[in-house]
Amino acid sequence: MDRPAARGATERLVQVAVGWVTLEGDLTLPQGARGIVLFAHGSGSSRHSPRNRHVARLLNEGGLATLLVDLLTPEEEAIDLRTAHLRFDIGLLAERLIGTTDWLTEQADTRHLRLGYFGASTGAGAALVAAAERPTIVGAVVSRGGRPDLAGPALTRVRAPTLLIVGGNDAPVIELNQAALALLKTEKRLVIIPGATHLFEEPGALDEVARLAREWFERYLAPTEAHATGASAH
Repeated sequence: MDRPAARGATERLVQVAVGWVTLEGDLTLPQGARGIVLFAHGSGSSRHSPRNRHVARLLNEGGLATLLVDLLTPEEEAIDLRTAHLRFDIGLLAERLIGTTDWLTEQADTRHLRLGYFGASTGAGAALVAAAERPTIVGAVVSRGGRPDLAGPALTRVRAPTLLIVGGNDAPVIELNQAALALLKTEKRLVIIPGATHLFEEPGALDEVARLAREWFERYLAPTEAHATGASAH
């Protein structure tokens, strides 16, 4: 169930034209926002994912704007429910993410905000590909239980400081994240949350993800010359 917007924040439905399709998203803008986080969902999830909405609300409460957008159209989601192919089409997801990123840089109420990505599952791979394509725009990336390995060769071109968060009981994904971490040439960190599984459903696990993400984004998306220079120098 959707939660109301954080106090002092405005939330509205937006439509983003990317190529031949129009994507729908929920844009939340706290008063005096200090940055904006674009969520990249994966593995059949949508902008209504209760886990991502929970994280987004906690980021809003910390003064960060968020955009949760469906990277697939309703028709594509219906196909993906049957085939599970589109959620692994990292090129398509990254293209949609880049288009949405460019849209945010053109809007009057978001173009002044430094931008970060929060990627979950296969969406994390798409977020890193998009970050490699927009190195001067994307200031930070956070992956939750993600598949950063799916970014492939793009990993070596990522310049945004990248935080990888994995559950301690998600052994296969830990190994994939460790392999991706070794390829990243930017500022990077891997955090393993003890006792957490892939979906971070354990009590307090998702709150810990949100806390780590918030700290990372606050550090690298702060609208100061020092942070902007530091983020682009890596």
